[in-house]
Amino acid sequence: MLTAATFKRGLQRGWSTTWELTKVVVPVYLGVTFLKYTPVLVWITGACAPVMRLFGLSGEAALPLVLGNMINLYAAIGAITSLHLSSREITILAVMLLISHNLLVESAVAGRTGVNALAMTCFRLGLSFLCGVFLNLVL
Repeated sequence: MLTAATFKRGLQRGWSTTWELTKVVVPVYLGVTFLKYTPVLVWITGACAPVMRLFGLSGEAALPLVLGNMINLYAAIGAITSLHLSSREITILAVMLLISHNLLVESAVAGRTGVNALAMTCFRLGLSFLCGVFLNLVL
């Protein structure tokens, strides 16, 4: 049975979670939107475009890929929403990021459990890249 206390606790937790996500997504969204109007994003996309072509992605897709791997998935989502990517590109990015997101934190956690953090990071990045190439071929 739903009580007033349960409802209140759920509302507070929901608001807290929303606020935490907003603190990451909104600044990244604004930052990437700002970069779109400067030569910086053009330089980044131009430099990354040859590698990103392996995955069937535009050069600008490197930004959410790097943000998702270095910060977290919410930063990647903020970047993705501010860019004009096709559903195909978003699908490839999503799969790659599901495999290799938040590398810094998760490598530290893996290291604490006794797993070789460098080996795990290389494995996750390698598998992510292989899946990106595979999806580029089949989609």
